Order: sequence, then C-alpha cells, then structure tokens
Amino acid sequence: MADVTAKQIHEMEGTFGGAFKKARAELGVTSFGMAVIDMPAGVGDRYPEHDHTGDGQEEVYLALRGSGTLVVEGEEFVLDDETIVRVGPTARRKLLAGPNGVRMLVLGGVPAGVYEPPAFSELASPPLAPPPPG
Repeated sequence: MADVTAKQIHEMEGTFGGAFKKARAELGVTSFGMAVIDMPAGVGDRYPEHDHTGDGQEEVYLALRGSGTLVVEGEEFVLDDETIVRVGPTARRKLLAGPNGVRMLVLGGVPAGVYEPPAFSELASPPLAPPPPG
C-alpha cells in the first residue's frame, strides 16, 4: 500500500477556538510545519503579531479562499489565491482577514535545520483559546 494520507480540512482537529487546523499532525508530516488557519472578517486582533527568531522558522502563506493582508515589519502584502508570501524567521508578522474572511495554508520550516513542532500543534493537545480582542 502506498505511503499516503488524505484528510478533509473540516475533519481536522483544531485549536485556538477551532481556527488553527492541525494539518501537519493530521497528515503525519514531520519535516515541516503546516496549518490551515480560518479567520472570519474583523478578527485581526486575535492573530498575534509574532516572529520566529527563537526557533529559526521561515513561513509561507497562501490564501485558499477569501483574502487578507499580511503585515510584515509595517509593510502590507495582499493575500489571495494567486499570491504566495514567504517571511523570514526574524521578521515580525501579523495576519488580517479581508472583508469576507480568509482560509490560509501556512507552511513553516527551519533552513538547514530540524523542524520541531510546537506542543499545541500535536493531536489531542490541550485546546488553546484565542486571545481576547484588543
């Protein structure tokens, strides 16, 4: 039998109120990070500005549906199903949903290093609540 795993996104375990789908763990990926993030319009304050200086991870963002804006060090990048954005580890980034919300595929890895998945991305890890607005 072929070494393959397929799963519907709506069947995947989520955290952060269900907005962060644990795609990496659901598919058994071990060499890089992968998540599907669902953000309705108007909840940009719930996606924290962050960087990956500590773990050295670079990320790639692709909107699967809807649209949004990725703010990187104050510069805005439109996210839609025709645009892919890569962000280096030290750059601060924040995701904002567009007027109809956004579903994002986010991939991450450590250049010339080993990817270590965060505990919250593992299946059956305790659920994390989204941060309060504002």
